[in-house]
Amino acid sequence: MDKAEKLKNARNILLKLHKSMIDIEREMYEGLNGQVTPAQFVTLLMEDDDFAWLRKFSVLIVEIDEMFASKDGATNDLIDASLQKVTELASMSEEDDYFKAKYQFALQHSPDSAGLHSQLKQVLQSD
Repeated sequence: MDKAEKLKNARNILLKLHKSMIDIEREMYEGLNGQVTPAQFVTLLMEDDDFAWLRKFSVLIVEIDEMFASKDGATNDLIDASLQKVTELASMSEEDDYFKAKYQFALQHSPDSAGLHSQLKQVLQSD
């Protein structure tokens, strides 16, 4: 598998993982605050500080999509940089303790998220 294909596979898993964690967050939010409409929830995702940790996934997915959609194409350097960003995100290597805590909570409380995280790491480690 070449690096572009590896990144596309990682992106697809990252998108599913992101959705799984959004579902967990929505369930917890609605458990505490009552049901919200889809539009209200999108606003929360985009603006509420409690959901900021999920935006790291959103931004990275959009960056990857834009890179592949670019008329100039995806260079090897851009692909390598994106793979590095996905690896850092999945390894929780950044210093944002809130992000790490929320990500770890999702992995510990959702078999779906844990399985997708495992798949993502396998793709990233493959050559």
